[in-house]
Amino acid sequence: MNAPQDGIVKLTSFSHGGGCGCKIAPGILADILKNSTGFPVPKALMVGIETSDDAAVYKLNDEQALIATTDFFMPIVDDPYDFGRIAATNAISDVYAMGGTPIMALALVGMPIDKLPLDVIGKIIQGGESICAEAHIPIAGGHTIDSMEPIYGLVVLGLVHPSKVKRNADAQAGDKLILGKPLGVGILSAALKKGALDPAGYAAMIENTTKLNKPGIALSNMPGVHALTDVTGFGLLGHLLEMARGAELTAKLTMAHIPLLPNVQLLAKNGCITGASGRNWAAYGHAVALSDGITPIQQALLCDPQTSGGLLVACDAASVDEVLALFAQEGFAHAAVIGEMADGPAQVEVTA
Repeated sequence: MNAPQDGIVKLTSFSHGGGCGCKIAPGILADILKNSTGFPVPKALMVGIETSDDAAVYKLNDEQALIATTDFFMPIVDDPYDFGRIAATNAISDVYAMGGTPIMALALVGMPIDKLPLDVIGKIIQGGESICAEAHIPIAGGHTIDSMEPIYGLVVLGLVHPSKVKRNADAQAGDKLILGKPLGVGILSAALKKGALDPAGYAAMIENTTKLNKPGIALSNMPGVHALTDVTGFGLLGHLLEMARGAELTAKLTMAHIPLLPNVQLLAKNGCITGASGRNWAAYGHAVALSDGITPIQQALLCDPQTSGGLLVACDAASVDEVLALFAQEGFAHAAVIGEMADGPAQVEVTA
């Protein structure tokens, strides 16, 4: 995989923010939604908006629950095929993060038709199709609009047994925390925009962001796995804080145990940090306790928006080896135990 060469359309030049880094900041989002009108919740709705989980889950019968999710964003890379692959992988991940099996997708496509060549738009769609094929699901339809910035993503539907739904809110005290993918996608994407990402760094970013979180299916069958989510635009701290608040527990992280993508600390020191990282910290930093040994660069990494990030698992200590073996079997070589859940206030504590 080579970094994009001069002479092709620079997709990232069309977008003010790329990948999950263009999410509305969590603090602003909370203000937008605080006055939303409540509505009657049917008993069959097993998971809704109450814990900021990855997807909605609706019980169909005693054997099946439907998982529904959607995700879309603006380009994080210049290569159109890679952009489509990343966006599709990211969208499908929410089904895996609920412990489900995806069954079909609908494409969401918004493109500046007067600015992008049609073959470039076609390659974006083909990239998404390639990932859906890898996930063994069809793109059964979708919707397209003419927009100012390129936007691509999916609506994804999946199935799971009602008793095997893995919410983000069910962690227990004593659970170990396991992260499936290394951090640093936002930093690598910032480096790409600045022309500071070498071909090896680009290849690492693409490999990370196009790896489907398939272990989520098998994790749903493990009784020792209590909670599950995926790490995306709000960064590791943001999504872990949602887990801590849902369980009313303290999440304890050890910075030295968190896997990182190659060279991300050096790139961050050289100024390759996304604006979303700072917005994330401003939104939830008050609920995070950092030890004196945590540097500003490490803080930025903990808040770094992850596009198509890894699964975050809370499991009992007896299940750790089984979970790590599953990740290794599925090709997630960097999966690691990064901390634990403990009794205490709903916050995150990070030590060096």
